[in-house]
Order: sequence, then C-alpha cells, then structure tokens
Amino acid sequence: MKIWEGDPMIRNPVLPGFHPDPSILRVGADYYLATSTFEWYPGVLVHHSRDLVNWRPLGGILTERRLLDLSGVPDSGGVWAPDLTYANGLFHLVYSVMDTYAHGYKDVANYLVTAPAVEGPWSDPVRLPGRGFDAALFHDDDGTAYLLNMVFDSRPGRGFSGIELQPLNGGTPRLILENRSITEGPHIYRVDGWYYLMVAEGGTGYEHCVSVLRSRSLEGPYEADPAGPMLTSRHDPGLELQKAGHGCLVRTQGGEWYLAHLAARPYSPRGRCVLGRESAIQRVEWQDGWPRVAGGVPAVEVPAPDLEPHPWPAEDGGWSTLRRPASPDWVRFEGGRVTVSGGQSPYGRRAPSLVARRVTAQRCRFGTGVTFEPGSVHQSAGITAYYNSRNWYHLALTTDGVVLTGSDRGARTVHFTAAGTASRLELELDGPILRFSYDGHAIPVELDATILSDEHADEIIDGQIRSFGFTGAFVGLWVQDLAGEGCEAVFEDPAYQLADGVAEVAAQGGA
Repeated sequence: MKIWEGDPMIRNPVLPGFHPDPSILRVGADYYLATSTFEWYPGVLVHHSRDLVNWRPLGGILTERRLLDLSGVPDSGGVWAPDLTYANGLFHLVYSVMDTYAHGYKDVANYLVTAPAVEGPWSDPVRLPGRGFDAALFHDDDGTAYLLNMVFDSRPGRGFSGIELQPLNGGTPRLILENRSITEGPHIYRVDGWYYLMVAEGGTGYEHCVSVLRSRSLEGPYEADPAGPMLTSRHDPGLELQKAGHGCLVRTQGGEWYLAHLAARPYSPRGRCVLGRESAIQRVEWQDGWPRVAGGVPAVEVPAPDLEPHPWPAEDGGWSTLRRPASPDWVRFEGGRVTVSGGQSPYGRRAPSLVARRVTAQRCRFGTGVTFEPGSVHQSAGITAYYNSRNWYHLALTTDGVVLTGSDRGARTVHFTAAGTASRLELELDGPILRFSYDGHAIPVELDATILSDEHADEIIDGQIRSFGFTGAFVGLWVQDLAGEGCEAVFEDPAYQLADGVAEVAAQGGA
C-alpha cells in the first residue's frame, strides 16, 4: 500500500484539548470519533472525517435529560468511555454513567442507545447488565452482538478484576481476561480467523498503555503480544505525547489500519496537563499476525491514509454546559449574544449556570462584552478559567465591584477587587501563567494556570480517592444567583482565540 510522500500528514493530537477515550468508527467513506464528556453536556461529542486528517465537530449525542441526567454527579463523574459501533443499519452507542467512584466504590450504570444516523434521532436508553465500566459492543460475523466490559469488585482489597463478555440478548457472563495491572477499555476485533482483544492498562496517567491479546476462540484463552504493549509513552518522558493509551482500531476502505488513542501534553516533563487528555491517531502495521505501532510509541506526525484529502470549512465547535443541558429557561443563544440566567454556587452539582468551551492550546485568549447589574451580594457574573468545582478562577461583576476570585482544591482566595463595574472582561493563558483584564486594564496579578490540570485535580487522602482529574481546562461564561432571586447577564460576542489571533469560536450556535 502506498504511503503518501509530500501529501498531508496526520498531525497529533487530531482533537486538541479535553477529548479523551476515543472510539473510532468507519461507515462507508465516513469516519466518526466519539469521546468522553464526563460532567459536561452535550454528552459524547462526535467528530467526522473523510481522510483521518481533517475533522469537523458534529456536536454531542446525549443532548437532553431523556438520554442523560448528570444532576449531582461528582467532578470527573458522568459519562465515561463511550463506544460507537454500526451494525444492521443502526449506530449503537454504549456509555457508562458514573455516579460515585470514591472510597473504593463504583456506582456506575451502562446504557445503550441506537439511531439510524449519527445525527439521530437516538432511542431511549436501555440499561445494560454488568458490574463495571468502559463497556463496548462486539458484533461478530454471524450477527451476534456481545457486551464487553471491565469488572469492578468493591470489596476491600479487590478493585479491578478483569474483562467480562456476555451475549447482548442475555446469557451467562464469562470472565475472558483476569486483571492485568488495572485493565479497562476493552475492544474486540476479528481479523483473519483471530479474535484480538485490545485493552488499556496501567491506569490513565504516565504508566498508561495499549495492550493486545489474541485467541482463536471468542471466549479465550487470550495470549498477549510477545512484543509487549502496542503503544505507550511510559519509558520516554521526552515524548511530546504522554499518557498514550485507551486505543481503538479502524480499517480504511483501502485496507490500511489506524489506531485512535488518548494522549496528553504536559507543560513540563511528567508535569501537569492543563489541556487534559486529547485524541490522537497512529498508523498500524501488521507484523507476525499482530497489529503494531512503529516503535510502540506515539508520533506527532503520522502518514495519512491513501484517501482523497477532504478539508472542511471552518466550523464553530460549540459550547458545553456543566451538569445540565442548555435550555431556554436558563441560556439563550441569539446571533453574537449569549444570555445566561444565574445558577448555583461553584460547588453546587445540580444547576450551575456555566457555559464554556475547551482550552485547546497552551497560549490562548478569551474575552467578551458583558452587561450585568447585580441586585444583591448573592449575585455575580463574568468569565472563568475552569477545571472543576474545586479548581477555578472567576473574574466577575459583583456588588463589591470587579472581583477576581480563585479556588485551589476548594480553598477560595480573592486576588483582586476594583470599585465600579466593567463592560468587557478578558483572560489570557500564557503557558503556566493566567492573566485577567477588564475594560483594557490589566489586573496586576499572575495566576497559576496549572491548578487547572488533571494532576492537580487528583485528590487522594490516606489512600482513599476524593476526586479524580479526567477532564481538562475550560474558559467560559459564569453567572451565579445563590439565593435564587432571579438575575441574568448578557454576553456580547464572546470569542476564544489562539495566541496567533485565529478565532476558534464565537457565540453563534448552542451547546
């Protein structure tokens, strides 16, 4: 098969910023990439490509409470590891909803929805059996569908217990793989008479990897590739793409193979990852009956497949909303204007009023015009650089004036206050430094942007998990009405820009 010379390359990450746990799928000439969304709506973002190089956003699949209820989910809870497949004329989406993951428990449910087109309409969710998460479907050649998931044992001292398989229409579950150093993210592929089991191992941090096992029988036993992990960054802290793991295979129309996987770009060697876990793609070659990536490490540039290049017109990636779907009762999008009604405090998990977008580069800006008159000390409105409910910065208009507040693992600090009001608020991310300004006046405080990172959000106390960091940094619009007195703020022409001034998003379009 010809590898292009001088033609487009896949440049990783193909989906920068918070886009983890990619599930890749080809239907005809169309490629779809679905990613985890955790506590953010819309649930399960999908991107579309015709060449694996250029990707356009299609929005989210789980856009309403009928499909997904995130009320009360913890930070980095909610939607974990979606799996998108296609069979019998239908798209199938399996996803996990994590309500609790702390103190040795995993309160998680797996669901299935289907649709005739990736744009929907999607069926009502069906609860699936199984005790674990990262569930996926395998459609065998005879038409039988199987449910695959990792098994979690909540008894003290147990935990990750392996990979389980069972027919989707019922039947006895079978453990096909015993635990191998925290095994999750399973997928099965049938190629040339072999069943290949792909799993993620080593956790989701710097020891992460993709491993492949195979068997002549679907139910095993499975033997591991003697060459070791298919993909990992664990041995080289100098690689640009770290934490490589959680893989998913796709075969092109011409018979070429590629692997979608998550990765992260720390601000220093093995340091903090403000951008979160991102999606990347590697070329796969078959050697001795095994799918392998060159060197077993992630590359930033990868030869594109032998497909006609298919760039897309620039499109708005859209907004995301925290723990509740965007609806006219609290947020309205009208041309270049976004009107937001006030919601809960930063630590509320039911009805916050935060409308935000992913940070996709270490150096970027976000700014907006704002009109807001606080009616009491309980009300505020402004812009935010946000990771989760315990780690954020907020420049807001309040009854005390223009106030810049930060929260570092739940400890709040007022960094700046100025009397009066303002009509424009801006922020700038400059690598590990975060700066704010109002009406063209720079606030004379340089803030630590790295608290908005996966690593800082992880909190483990006395060996017990308090909070995970599985998402990534956001910038956006935040309105608070702590006493429920009724208030709204109008934001004019909010825009996110990379450091070179290229605008990536404006206010048009909903979440």
